[in-house]
Amino acid sequence: MVAFDYLREPAAIYRRSFAIVETETDWSTVPADLRPVVGRMIHACGMPEIVADLAWSDDLVPTATAALAGGAPVVCDCRMVRYGLIEAMLPAANPVRCVLDALADAPVVDDTRSARAIDAAGAWLDGAVVVIGNAPTALFRLLERCLEGRTRPAAILGLPVGFVGAAESKAALARLAPAPFLTLHGRRGGSAIAAAALNALAGQARQRGAA
Repeated sequence: MVAFDYLREPAAIYRRSFAIVETETDWSTVPADLRPVVGRMIHACGMPEIVADLAWSDDLVPTATAALAGGAPVVCDCRMVRYGLIEAMLPAANPVRCVLDALADAPVVDDTRSARAIDAAGAWLDGAVVVIGNAPTALFRLLERCLEGRTRPAAILGLPVGFVGAAESKAALARLAPAPFLTLHGRRGGSAIAAAALNALAGQARQRGAA
């Protein structure tokens, strides 16, 4: 029988993981209220070095947690983000929606499905915490709607991943900041990081409600 020597107890693994995150991360630029969010993001990707490329608005945590505590919906750009959310962590039985569910069959046009889904789900976005972990075109379209005055989300977690448009869409979010936001500059991002950030904010919102 082959038996490797490794840590097996779930709670011990969890404690050890976050102890490593704590000791290997340069927290000097991270505000205290954002540390739980950043810690979860690092835990999700295994890269403490992402701290250097994070950008956020100072009102991200208070605004997003207040919105979640008040029952704001969570709107995701893809089902991978949707499935990564821990709904039991949400503080007010918050509705969770994926914009793709609003997209009816339509003829092929010179646009991505994700961008068209943002338009189709337009009514869902007002007052929502919007979590984008996959499609740069979804973030671009969301920004366009915000700047045109058609959409007013409570907060934006803009964390798409990829080689085409990801860095540019996140730079636009940080530069224009149409709502409180969190982003990770460059190509890195993805559904796991995006879901982890929302889960951390949900946990903080629960604590806010219990205080």
